[in-house]
Amino acid sequence: MRLLSSLLLLTITLLVRAEEATFIQTPYKAPKVVFEFYYDQPEKINSALYWLRSYITPLSEEPYNYAPEFMDIKVIVHGTEIVTLAKKNYAKYKTTVDRIKYYAMLGVEFRVCALAAKDFGYVAADFQDFVKIVPSAITEIGHWQQEGYAIIKPEVLEKKFSIEEIR
Repeated sequence: MRLLSSLLLLTITLLVRAEEATFIQTPYKAPKVVFEFYYDQPEKINSALYWLRSYITPLSEEPYNYAPEFMDIKVIVHGTEIVTLAKKNYAKYKTTVDRIKYYAMLGVEFRVCALAAKDFGYVAADFQDFVKIVPSAITEIGHWQQEGYAIIKPEVLEKKFSIEEIR
């Protein structure tokens, strides 16, 4: 009993002495992922693009050093954010489109669902030149999942409080 009490006291002491969290360097390999963008407001694509950045940035830095063009990243677009990729809307969504173009130049593929495009009255010629049209977003996502890609659906919520308010 005395040994058990001593071990318990030692464990508690070690836990209390811990001064910070432990950083773990996960051994990420062969990044291949599909991001699904499907939002009820076109502007939500901006928050979703931060998820893309949060995927690319750590993998392109030490110790991984994956160049973005060697990461296999696809973005499937099939919600209201589809309007941001239409050429005629470039002036309205310029900042967003320029960010997307930057990622496309890094090798990220932006694929638009043909069914959604049709619902919005768009044809292939209506989209930016870096966009690829696929038959169906759902079929596309299923295909890449069967090919072993991770599927990430960025959840974009409405912010109710500032970081300062909840800290």
